[in-house]
Amino acid sequence: MKLYTYFRSSAAFRVRIALNLKGLAYDAVPVHLARGGGEQHQPGYRALNPAGLVPALEDGGQVLTQSLAIIEYLDETHPQPPLLPGSPADRARIRAIAQAIACDIHPINNLRVLQFLQRELGANDAQKNAWYRHWIEVGLTAVEAMLADDARTGAFCQGDTPTLADCCLVPQVFNARRFDCSLEPYPTITRIAERCESLEAFRKAAPANQPDAE
Repeated sequence: MKLYTYFRSSAAFRVRIALNLKGLAYDAVPVHLARGGGEQHQPGYRALNPAGLVPALEDGGQVLTQSLAIIEYLDETHPQPPLLPGSPADRARIRAIAQAIACDIHPINNLRVLQFLQRELGANDAQKNAWYRHWIEVGLTAVEAMLADDARTGAFCQGDTPTLADCCLVPQVFNARRFDCSLEPYPTITRIAERCESLEAFRKAAPANQPDAE
């Protein structure tokens, strides 16, 4: 397998975690999202992924895109350990937590959105960072409630083994720390993230440990 990745991309971070949890070897192909206007915009990469986003995963002659779709593909093709375990209701809850992060928080704080705010709308750094922190606070407040108010939350988002939800949670916590967002209002999120970060699969996937880390 070949993973097109960028060390600070939270979407790529999610897939790296999933690959590590599954014990799957892969070749990392860095795609620098800022250098030279963004390598993701180059024709060669656009031919691979027309959306011009990371990650993309090549496996068995096919190219897969979108982090949640990739992780579910990995879970279906390599079922152990399962990242979507339990009953249909349990799996729906895991997906809901994951999508609250990957669909509600991340897209409006993604690099291309922040660049548009500054280049096209004239936002300065302080305004850009205020935008980022606002949506982090809105999103993590909801996720904290989803976790704290449900007996199915254990050492991890769902029970006592990592799932798709944890693959999404840890990169979002990394982003929150990077933009100096306070995590004090989110004790359940913080506890789970710290438990995840004690595992080799998560540490190995962390941005600082990638070959393209700056």
